[in-house]
Amino acid sequence: MTGAIVAISIVLIVVGGITAAVVAHFRLQRHRADAVAMAAYRELAEEAVARQEALQAELAELKARVGSIDDMLRRIE
Repeated sequence: MTGAIVAISIVLIVVGGITAAVVAHFRLQRHRADAVAMAAYRELAEEAVARQEALQAELAELKARVGSIDDMLRRIE
């Protein structure tokens, strides 16, 4: 009876170790996939910021033009 308990214990320990290794492996794969997705989102965010800065510069230029046109119209009146 003691030999059977030892054998069952060893089998359970081995199965538990294998299960833990498989779970850790799939968790690592999921983490890697998340890291790739986050890198893509970061790249997208950087591109969005660059475009927003370009739009702000263009708006500032347009604001200056509208201001100069407004001044010209006020001088004409």
